[in-house]
Amino acid sequence: MNPSDFKNGPLSDLRVIEMGTLLAGPFCGQVLGDMGAEVIKVEPPNQGDPMRVWGRQKQGEPSLWWPVVGRNKKAVTLDLRQPAGQEVLRELVTKADFLLENFRPGTLEKWGLGWEQLSAINPRLIMIRVSGFGQTGPYARQAGFGAIGEAMGGLRYVVGDPSTPPSRMGISIGDSLAATFAAVGALSALHYREKTGRGQVVDSAIYEAVLNMMESLITEYDKTGYIRERTGAILPNVAPSNVYPTTDGLVLIAANQDTVFGRLCEAMAQPGLATDPQYVSHQARGTHQQQLDELIGAWTSTLTTRGVLDLMDKHGVPAGQIYRAPEMLTDPHFTARQAIVTTQHPHFGELKMQNVAPKLSETPGSIRSASPGLGQHNDDVFLGLLGMDPARYQRLCADQVI
Repeated sequence: MNPSDFKNGPLSDLRVIEMGTLLAGPFCGQVLGDMGAEVIKVEPPNQGDPMRVWGRQKQGEPSLWWPVVGRNKKAVTLDLRQPAGQEVLRELVTKADFLLENFRPGTLEKWGLGWEQLSAINPRLIMIRVSGFGQTGPYARQAGFGAIGEAMGGLRYVVGDPSTPPSRMGISIGDSLAATFAAVGALSALHYREKTGRGQVVDSAIYEAVLNMMESLITEYDKTGYIRERTGAILPNVAPSNVYPTTDGLVLIAANQDTVFGRLCEAMAQPGLATDPQYVSHQARGTHQQQLDELIGAWTSTLTTRGVLDLMDKHGVPAGQIYRAPEMLTDPHFTARQAIVTTQHPHFGELKMQNVAPKLSETPGSIRSASPGLGQHNDDVFLGLLGMDPARYQRLCADQVI
């Protein structure tokens, strides 16, 4: 094969049946779809995924979150609570590489759609299961939203200022992390299937995905009894690395390595700081972290943000602004790498959103289609892909199974 065989992305020969709602499962579907997989999203008739109405939007307008998480997907409706709907799902499974779901554990089994039943139909099937606590263990069947996984995985406790209660990250990071780990697991299972012909279950728990991002938090406590606390904008004993004021805003400078700190001192026209016993080493700077931050802040506050950034670039010191959407949309680096793209949407017209990541040199992913309307691809999938008898299709529609 050559790259032209995968012109729509490296996964363009694979099919995903996406079930479940909200973010943890659908974001995994977005990741796979961005890389070319055919993602068929299954939603309840007359209802759909709540993501279709979640997020900020103008009064009376559709969600502005759904166009992002729903991109590159086909949408069909199917009532999985009815035996006839379950039967159609089994037919879809025979033509799928992946089945992706994020229902509470036990739900699919209740519908006769568990791993044992579906793998018997399609031994090559890879079932991707995303949940709050995983498929096993005493908490498995408890409701587990992303916020709970963030709290129990250790993230919430360390986020925020030490003077305030634990904070939220500002995005649904627990759901997205579980979805990303699920995608990694799915591709790992795919590699195994290529060698053996056998599928398997990918069990991604939100709290475990968060836990896996917590660096040495567990090990530090295990060996020293140290419990990480909230530290605001700094990492204790790692200095300088903080947000500093300028005459017109804020700038983040990270110069905690010895050689980089030396270059920062040159930029500040205070080279002697690099050999000052209080700042000469990583440990010394950590000990005098607050004092050093105050000294750097006094210097940056005499300059514009652009002035500080230019000096940092000239001296090879990592620095950057704290961006919001407006800054991202005007940044030349974002533009050069097409980090944000303009897409076409049937309702909104031109719509800007983040592009596919990561970038692949031979078979890049892409945004190929806008988020679909509820049941938009029913005919294509049920009549086309499954070759369903039209009379049966009409009966299922009349019975509100489809």
